[in-house]
Amino acid sequence: MTIPIKRTIERVPGGMMLVPLVLGAIINTAAPGTGTFFGSFTGALFTGLTPLLAVFYMCLGSTLDIKTTPYIAKKGGVLLASKIAFAVVVGVIAAHVLGQGPVSGGIFAGLSALALVASLSDTNGGLYMSLMGQFGRNKDVGAYSVMSLESGPFLTMLILGVAGLSAFPWQTLVGAILPLLLGMALGNLDPAMRKFLAPLVPAMVPFLGLTLGLTLNLTAVWTAGLLGLALGVGVVVIGGAWMLLIDKLTKGNGVAGLAAASTAGNAAVVPAIVAAANPAYESSAESATILVAASVVVTAVLCPIVTSLWYRYRVANDPREAEAAAAERREVEASVRVDGASRRPAV
Repeated sequence: MTIPIKRTIERVPGGMMLVPLVLGAIINTAAPGTGTFFGSFTGALFTGLTPLLAVFYMCLGSTLDIKTTPYIAKKGGVLLASKIAFAVVVGVIAAHVLGQGPVSGGIFAGLSALALVASLSDTNGGLYMSLMGQFGRNKDVGAYSVMSLESGPFLTMLILGVAGLSAFPWQTLVGAILPLLLGMALGNLDPAMRKFLAPLVPAMVPFLGLTLGLTLNLTAVWTAGLLGLALGVGVVVIGGAWMLLIDKLTKGNGVAGLAAASTAGNAAVVPAIVAAANPAYESSAESATILVAASVVVTAVLCPIVTSLWYRYRVANDPREAEAAAAERREVEASVRVDGASRRPAV
């Protein structure tokens, strides 16, 4: 007898992160002393978010190839820079309006600059690549190799510092990105190391989700419910409009910009890391984690809808796009012919 556990979890948007996260939150809410009670390896799992993340980011770094083509570097760089710039603007505004801590009451209770910046500064890579594979240009898929530098707490810390909130010591900033850089070095110096480490990235996601969930209390979820929905809609609609504009201004068709208007599942762990690095954010961390997790789900559902509608009504019937697609197919066919000829044995 087999049970399709993995397939069932994957039917939930961002399920490999979110389902274990919810399970961990249920355990922590119903029996908060479970980790201490069992101790040993179980207790270590309950409190081991930071070392798990260090390993995760090193493995993720090994998948980033610095030998990207100029087009991929340009496209990925534009999307990365525009996403960061938007998060900086929002962070600066939030810093002046909200300050460091979360809103204490009203319909915006729990909202903080930390939640806004974390949800805006990290793109759902799997969603982006699948949308570009369906609606975009094939070579735009590779742009995520550059955009994946968003992963981790480094940029969030940097943006919060730029926004005029608590600065982080340089050692903390370097420590936040060092595992990613070490992983990049290993993967680019030795392809065998990339092949060895890369499969660990998706395998570790549910463990990160579970350990993160074990730091949450579900009593705070009800308060953040509608606000989390609004945050996700804002990431796609407002952030997507900005990304669409930048993509069009840089001679894109807008699809890549909209496809990047999402929140990565990994972003849900960022508030906890930021709070661990700077105690000033401890009051914001729990509500920010819940809001960012909600944004992950909402953007995973809404981003594909918005991207497909844009493609259907503004791109699909554009003769320039048809010519661009045909030119890309010719390039692929030519490269296949050249590669095939180069591999023919000499007679």
